[in-house]
Amino acid sequence: MEMLSRSEQIRYSRHLLLDQVGEAGQSKLKSSSVLVIGAGGLGSPVLQYLAAAGVGRLGVLDFDVVDLSNLQRQVIHSTDSVGSKKTDSAKLFLQNLNSEIKIETFSARLDALNALSILSGFDVIVDGTDNFQTRYLVNDACVMLGKPLVYGAVSRFDGQVSVFNFQDGPCYRCLFPEPPKDGLIGNCSELGVLGVLPGIIGSMQALETLKILLGIGTSLSGRLVIFDGLSMSMDEIRIKKSVNCPVCGKNPSIIHLTEEQVACEIPSDHRNLIPEMVKFRLNENPGILLLDVREPEEVAISRIPKSVHIPLKTLNLEGIGKKAPKDLSIIVYCKSGVRSRKAMNYLLSEGYPNVCHLEGGLLAWRLAGFPIESGEKV
Repeated sequence: MEMLSRSEQIRYSRHLLLDQVGEAGQSKLKSSSVLVIGAGGLGSPVLQYLAAAGVGRLGVLDFDVVDLSNLQRQVIHSTDSVGSKKTDSAKLFLQNLNSEIKIETFSARLDALNALSILSGFDVIVDGTDNFQTRYLVNDACVMLGKPLVYGAVSRFDGQVSVFNFQDGPCYRCLFPEPPKDGLIGNCSELGVLGVLPGIIGSMQALETLKILLGIGTSLSGRLVIFDGLSMSMDEIRIKKSVNCPVCGKNPSIIHLTEEQVACEIPSDHRNLIPEMVKFRLNENPGILLLDVREPEEVAISRIPKSVHIPLKTLNLEGIGKKAPKDLSIIVYCKSGVRSRKAMNYLLSEGYPNVCHLEGGLLAWRLAGFPIESGEKV
């Protein structure tokens, strides 16, 4: 256990006054490590409070870049950060907040190949993701590594918090064995979220993380807290460890880390194009229809040049059929690739055979260094 310096004793003096923390507990925090997956709405308050509390080593994993639309809720980023990697923006903020701790960044998409090696280096994992594929991947990796997982999720005015895989408690699959069916649940970019809500849920996640590290209080293991922001009320659901759980049960069927194919997503194939391939095809064939299926307020911020805008929720045979013959080549894109996959599948089902989509969306296009223009004139 590491001793506290004089400056740390002053910085954490309010912690030292607490019988449940004291100098021994603060030294324990200094020796601890936490990986926060996602430096967005949930990750922002989690990272802020864990850094301020003196967790000795913080890992920040995110492949995204800061967008102007993020700033309504992702409060560790600023206007000056727009266009930069979220990991870089977060690290700068956290270093300014607490120079006594170490910040380790991972500017990559978490997948079945890198998850175990990245997560294995940390004591506690915090889930700040917004998609089911990563959520199940993180859960399964935590079970295999024996790491506690602090879970949070938000949508519109509601949020959820729990702790999984802690002290022989249930895991995420004990509660949700499989992802929801296509179309049942959207994400923040589709449904919206009140900006303050991730701050509330993320702060709860930070509290649960500190309790685990310090060994104090009663964790949310075995309990799911559901927060309703409109009524300012909380409900609690009890979760039992399932003997039939496919990953943590008595006879698990998931023994190797794989990526769950969520219903609203399709397996990677020749229709999923990386930015370089999209750019090559556009240069080779100017007649390709580059279709942007984001919402109007997103397009008003930025877009890929020469793209045509039809929001996903209004995309139908009438909406595109009057403009495009069935044999036209179409490349669809959105922010991160989820909505464009839905649009691609829809167009394929409507008889447009030459449809592909930009894997990773506008975020991947921007990270590749390709041009983006203001969408103000759209």
